[in-house]
Amino acid sequence: MKNRYGFGDNAPGNNSVSNLTSSALKGIVKTLPLRVLSAIDFEFWQHNGYVIIRNAVSSEAVAATVGLLWEFQEMDPNDSKSWYRPQLRENKMQELNNSGMVECYNNQVLWNNRQNPRVYDAFVDLWDREDLWVTIDRANLNPPNRHGRDFSGFIHWDADTSLTLLPVNVQGVLALSDTTHETGGFQCVPALYRDLEQWRLRQPAERDPFVPDLKGYETEFVPMKAGELLIWNCLQPHGVRPNKSETVRLAQYISMVPAEEKNETIREWRTQSWTARIAPDGYAFPGDPRNWEQTRYPKAELSTLGEKLLGSQSWNL
Repeated sequence: MKNRYGFGDNAPGNNSVSNLTSSALKGIVKTLPLRVLSAIDFEFWQHNGYVIIRNAVSSEAVAATVGLLWEFQEMDPNDSKSWYRPQLRENKMQELNNSGMVECYNNQVLWNNRQNPRVYDAFVDLWDREDLWVTIDRANLNPPNRHGRDFSGFIHWDADTSLTLLPVNVQGVLALSDTTHETGGFQCVPALYRDLEQWRLRQPAERDPFVPDLKGYETEFVPMKAGELLIWNCLQPHGVRPNKSETVRLAQYISMVPAEEKNETIREWRTQSWTARIAPDGYAFPGDPRNWEQTRYPKAELSTLGEKLLGSQSWNL
C-alpha cells in the first residue's frame, strides 16, 4: 500500500518531502562557492557520507529548544524520576520505541533552527543549489537506559536500497547536548556506504531494504557538541547508540532537499502542517495524542527564508 504522497505505508522515510532518484549528490561538482563548509569538509562529505557543521546554531537557540523538549515531554531535567514516564504512543516502527522521540513538529523554536541562515547555507553547500525545502520533523529526548527502559540501539536506512535507481537525499540531526560513547547518539557505517553498490550485488533478493547485514563492517560512533549539525547521505547506514550514561541526550532532526514547487500535493500538505501544527503522515510518525501543538502553542512565525523553506512562498519570486 502507498499513502497519498506515493510512499509505502511501512516505509520509514519522512513524507514531508520526496526521496529523489534523478539528482546527483555523492559525486556532485561544485558550481556555487562554499558558504559554510571548507574544501576539506566537502571532500570528507563525499568520501564518508556525512559531515559535521560546527556552531550551526547559537547557545541561546540550543537552550530554548532544550527548554521546549523538557516541557513538551512533561519531564523535569533536575528530577531523574520524571524521565521515565511511559512514551505517549506506541511506535509502529518498533526500533523507535523507547528511543526518546518527541512528537512535536511545528513549534516556533524548531522553526527558528530550521530557518537559521547558517543551517540553510550548509545544505546549500551540499546540494549546490539554493531552492530547498526543509523537512517537517521532530526532536529527541533520550534518557539513560534503566528502570526497565529497553532500548538497544539500531542501524537502518530510511531510504529503500533495493531500488534500481538508488534514492538521492540527505538527513540531518542538530545536537542539543554533547554526545559521547556513553550518552549515545548518532552512529553509522561509512565503509558500507562507500561499498554499497558492490555490497548490494552480494545480497539475497529477499533482503530487508531498510536494514543492512553488517557482517564484515564496523559501526562508528560520531561524537558531537551541542549546537553542531550532522548531515548524512540517505544511503549511509545509520542509527542511534543506546544511552548508558547518567545524563539525557537531546537533539532535533533537520534536513533540506531540493524544492518541488510543482508537486502541489506535498506543497499544500506542508503549508497545512505548519498552519494546523500537524505531524507528517507515515509509519514512523505516531504524533502526539494530547494534541498539545494545536492547543498549547501558537502557529510559528516564519522569516522570508522560512516561508521559502516551507513552500508557502516560491523561490522563483
